[in-house]
Amino acid sequence: MTDTHDAQQEQDQQGQHQYPPSTGEYWQIAAILAVLTAVEIGLYYAGQAGMAASVTIPGLIILTILKFVLVVLWFMHLRFDRPVLNRLFIIGLIFAGVLYGIVALITLT
Repeated sequence: MTDTHDAQQEQDQQGQHQYPPSTGEYWQIAAILAVLTAVEIGLYYAGQAGMAASVTIPGLIILTILKFVLVVLWFMHLRFDRPVLNRLFIIGLIFAGVLYGIVALITLT
């Protein structure tokens, strides 16, 4: 436990990151998430108003992925975990994306 704490202090001194994040940083992320959500809502209504689905659907997917990554990195503290945990999470995310793509292709054909 002490080794982990010492390692975090050493990283803080080197300027790599601050743990735990300040309240202000959480508010900044919340504001970014709110803006991304507003863009998603606008994109949805633009699609309802006649914007091409080839624009709205990929846009919504990209915004959803961005929001997911922000929530996982900041609010679930994955950003501050050991690199091996980050890699495991990314491998699982890639696997889920590939599986989702395969199911989508099978369903559409």
